[in-house]
Amino acid sequence: MKIKWLGHACFKLTAEDGTTIVTDPFDDSVGYPMPDVRADIVTSSHSHFDHNYFKAVKGKFEIVDRTGEHNIKGIKIKGISTFHDEEQGAKRGKNIVFIFEIDGVRVCHMGDLGHVLTEKQVNEIGPVDVLLIPVGGYYTIDAKQAVEVMKQLNPKITIPMHYKTEYIDFPIDTVDNFLKLTNGEQIPSSELEVKKEDLEGQARVIALTFQK
Repeated sequence: MKIKWLGHACFKLTAEDGTTIVTDPFDDSVGYPMPDVRADIVTSSHSHFDHNYFKAVKGKFEIVDRTGEHNIKGIKIKGISTFHDEEQGAKRGKNIVFIFEIDGVRVCHMGDLGHVLTEKQVNEIGPVDVLLIPVGGYYTIDAKQAVEVMKQLNPKITIPMHYKTEYIDFPIDTVDNFLKLTNGEQIPSSELEVKKEDLEGQARVIALTFQK
């Protein structure tokens, strides 16, 4: 499968058979160029403008914006209820964590997670191969909390998201602190190919580089 970062919390996940998932599409006020992308499935972790702009995506796609188990075009998707803040949603409401099973790889997209996970949530999420996690703070967990969540889920590959770049002026942190805390690396590409056999060995933290 291929994982392409389209900016902010938006990724394109492409299965070997060509089935495509787009996560948390954003509108043009966010600052990144609007993604020119088609999808079979589009997920939204919560109903904020920077995570649910479905008009940005082309094609006849199915929207998944609810918790529970879904099976679309042979891809299993599970949505777990979490919160957008540390006060049980009192500040910013609820958030959905999505787990995708694609080509034998379990990908977990954390949306705008605002807190460290409970034991129950960790159990509901289950094993994670690839973790897509916010690290910018302010609206979501920050770098230190993201490290805690990583330890809870123990993924083989972690890809940070939802952090400040030259394209956005949100009051959030850059990816630098998270990479320092995790000895992670930034690669000069917006895309990463992941196969089941690649998940052996030492866990890695890889930041992708946004490309127009």
